[in-house]
Amino acid sequence: MTLTIPLVLLLAVLVVLLLRFRAVGAGAAVAVALFGFYLAHTGAAGTVNRLVTALTDALPGIGR
Repeated sequence: MTLTIPLVLLLAVLVVLLLRFRAVGAGAAVAVALFGFYLAHTGAAGTVNRLVTALTDALPGIGR
């Protein structure tokens, strides 16, 4: 059985946990989120997307 979880959901959970345990402040979390939106509108967006896709495609093969 394959379980599919959107990466954005996992990152959102990570941010919530970091905020809850005070590992990062709210201002820093907002700054990182805004940086992500601005990064998505640059030429680096395609490269970042391909890198994340390659990493998520490689994860299932790690346990073999």
